[in-house]
Order: sequence, then C-alpha cells, then structure tokens
Amino acid sequence: MTTTAPRPEMRRPSGPRGGALGWTASLRQGLDRPLTSYQLVIGVTGILLGLGLVMVLSASSVLSFTNNDGNSYVIFSRQVMWVALGIPAAWLASLLPVRVMRWMAYPALLGSIVLIALTYVPGLGVDVNGNQNWLNVGGPFTVQPSEIAKLGLVLWVADLYARKDAVLDDWKHLVIPMLPVTLLVTTMVVLQGDLGTALVFFAIIAGSLFVVGAPARLLLVLLAALTAMAAYFANAEPERVERLATFTDPMADLQGEGWQAGHGLYALASGSFWGVGLGGSRQKWGTLPEAHTDFIFAVIGEELGLFGTLMVLGLFMLLAYTGLRIAMRTKDPFVRYASAGITVWLLSQSVINFGMVLGLLPVIGIPLPLVSYGGSALLPTLVALGMLAAFAKTEPGARAALASRRSKRRRVRARLAAGRDA
Repeated sequence: MTTTAPRPEMRRPSGPRGGALGWTASLRQGLDRPLTSYQLVIGVTGILLGLGLVMVLSASSVLSFTNNDGNSYVIFSRQVMWVALGIPAAWLASLLPVRVMRWMAYPALLGSIVLIALTYVPGLGVDVNGNQNWLNVGGPFTVQPSEIAKLGLVLWVADLYARKDAVLDDWKHLVIPMLPVTLLVTTMVVLQGDLGTALVFFAIIAGSLFVVGAPARLLLVLLAALTAMAAYFANAEPERVERLATFTDPMADLQGEGWQAGHGLYALASGSFWGVGLGGSRQKWGTLPEAHTDFIFAVIGEELGLFGTLMVLGLFMLLAYTGLRIAMRTKDPFVRYASAGITVWLLSQSVINFGMVLGLLPVIGIPLPLVSYGGSALLPTLVALGMLAAFAKTEPGARAALASRRSKRRRVRARLAAGRDA
C-alpha cells in the first residue's frame, strides 16, 4: 500500500515561527474583511464612550457632592443625558446617504458661523474662564458653537474639494475659497480667547491641505502664520504669558499658574503601573481643577495607572487607523476628504489634550473626545463618528456583507418564531 505525501500547501507551519506567521496571516485576513472598518468605528467608539461615563462619574463625584447638597451623581446624570441624545444622533448619521451629508455641508458651516457671531452679542455670549465662547440658549443651558463648527468645517472642506477634485493640481483651487473661509472661522474663535479650539481648527485646515496634496511650501507658510498668530495672542494677556512660562516646569510655580498642570502630573505619578483603583483618586478631592473635563486623562492615569493611559492611547490610535483606512479604501472623493478630516480633528484634539496633561503643552482647555464631560463637544463628535460609520459602508463589499447579515438575522428570528408557534 502506498501513501501520498500531503501537498505543501496543506502543511501547517509548526514551531514559534510558524505560529507567528499564522497569527499575522489571521490578522491580515481579519483586516481584509469588508466590515472591519465599520466594526472598528462602532467598537472603539463604544469602548471610549463607556470608559468616559465611568471616569466622569469617578472624577466628578466629589465636586457634585460638594455643590449639590450631597448628591454625587449630578454631573454624571447630565453626561448620561448627553450620551442618551448622542447615540441616536450617531445612529441616524450612520444611515444618511453621502449626498445628504454633502447637502448639509453649507448649512452646517453657515449655521455655526452665525452661532459663533452670536457669542459676541451682550446677554447671549457667556464668559467661561476668560473665554467668550459659550452661547446662552435659555435657562441654565449653554452651548459652545465652536464645537459644532468643527464638524461644519470638515463637511464643507470635504464637499468643496470633492467638487474640485479634477482641478486640485492647481494651487489656486487648493487655496480659494478654502483658506479665506476657514481662516475667517478660526479668527472668530481666536478672538473669543479660545486658542485651544483654534489649534484644532488649524490642524483640520493643514490636514485637509495635506490630504489633497498641497505643496510643502504652502503648509510651511500656514505653519508660520499659525506660529505668529499664537505668539501674538499668547502674549496679549499676562495670564497666558505666565502659563507659557510655567508649563515646562509647573512645579516652579505650583501655588500659582503651575497649580493645575502640577497636580495633573501628581495624579499621573501616583497611579504607577496599575493605578490606585477605580474611584480612588486623591487629586479629584478639590486639588485638580477640571478633573472631569480637560484633565480627565490625569484621573485615568491615577486610578487605572500606566496600563489605563496606554489603553486609551491605543484606542485613539486604532480609531485614527480606522479613519485613514476608510479614506484610503473608498472611491468617493467626498468620503475620502471627510473621513480624513474627521480623523485629523479627533486625533489632533486628543493629542493636544494628552500633551497638555503630560506637561508637553500649555494648559489651553481642550477636552478629550468621547471621554471628557460636556454635551457641546460630545454631540458633534458622536455625529461625526456616525458619519464615519456610514463612510465605512462605502468600502468594497461592505453593503453586501451588511445585507447578508441582516438576511441571516431575519431567517434566525423567523425560525425562532416558528418554533414558538409550533
């Protein structure tokens, strides 16, 4: 009796090297699936949103207890309300056709410009921490129009460049009317005193120009203009000058301008690798200002340690990878530019927040997307991520795979219903 040797392609690699090759092959196969980007957007968003709720509860409990007659859940309850509003908004955004998103671009930009302009009207504009960037919409409710403008800016620039896609080799079509309009909005935000949000706007502008292939000299000119404007407005007020002077060494003025940055570093140092435990932060007991908003990353570092901060960094890196993956795999110019714009927006804002908490940047008041408290920032972010999920459906084979899954679920429900009736 003769035996036939197995064909080479049927042999499985063995040993450590074979295992590594098998792992990378499985990863590559998983990434090649048509629904990978869609699932990553939803999964990472859900994890960051859930983590944000937990950390807002932990970071705000003492402040809520102190300011609300022993009720530790006031701030957390408001955040739950914003999440309850944001999730349906994100779901609706994920169902929008691309043509509807393009139709929304101009109303979104013009509406946000009007709202920003209203912050300059006495009685409507609200000053918070020296920045006239909030709008009173009635009663105790206020909104920050510049957060809405981020989404409006991304959609408008994406629609503009999609319509000009065939002529973007000419630098004049790259610049006009994109730069005058976007710089107008950015200047309005700078004049409010909100340099942090203005930095995010500049990142969106520069990122959009980079994606469409703008020449390096144009990006350098934009960077020089940003540096000059930031230096001018940073030196316009003594408080900002002191912040710039102390951010590299906040311990040198711990009782003054270095207080918030210094105690943020104390929180991170106290967490070590595994943290002091969820809810165990000491800095949130009135020592660390804005613990549940701009400095929530410091509370994460204190309670969940280096492990927790690396997990958050990894999730934002995965979200950035997913957004760029969608932009590179789509054939629709608007989807490409909008996906890249949303990714640049969220990535630049998170990097600025990380740098601020780690002492690498001055304290400029930027929340961490999806994690920090605040409805004005959370709602536009969730809508943008819903749109990113919709863009993921434009990848090759994605819609067919979703339809197949829905068909399978319907058949399973039908069989279960038939079994109950039998």
